[in-house]
This record gives sequence, structure tokens and C-alpha cells, in this order.
Amino acid sequence: MMHADLIDQDDLLGHLRSRGFDIPAGASAEQACEVVVRGLTEPNARALKGMVEQMYTGSATILPAVREAIDKRLLPALAQYNKRA
Repeated sequence: MMHADLIDQDDLLGHLRSRGFDIPAGASAEQACEVVVRGLTEPNARALKGMVEQMYTGSATILPAVREAIDKRLLPALAQYNKRA
């Protein structure tokens, strides 16, 4: 039996919480990314960039809802933050 490595909503929330973000219980991937972008600082923007790079270059499959939340909410905010910083 083959098991695929998946990054689901719970994994994303765990990654964000481990980086110090206060993500509400029951938040969707999109809601969690929205919380994160409201509190961006230089140190956590760097940490998030590294987290996203690791997720996107790793061998795990990112579930569509998680990828969409990152692509639509987190990446644009990181790009804007980098332009301001």
C-alpha cells in the first residue's frame, strides 16, 4: 500500500501556529492566511517565505484548497510586504 505525503488544512494551520501566529480553532486555510497577512512583520514574513518555499519544493502534495489559500492570500501579501520593506 502506498501512502502519499499530503499537506492539508490542518498541516497548514500547524505550520502557521508553530511560527507564532494565533490562528483560531476551526479556521479554514483561507481564513488562516488572512489572519497571517494582517500581522506581517519582517521576521515572520521571512519565516513564511521559507515555509512556503519548503512546501512548494518538497515532495508532499499540497491539497487544492491549501494551495489556493497560499496563492491568493499569502503570496500576494508577502510580495507586497517585500516591496515595502
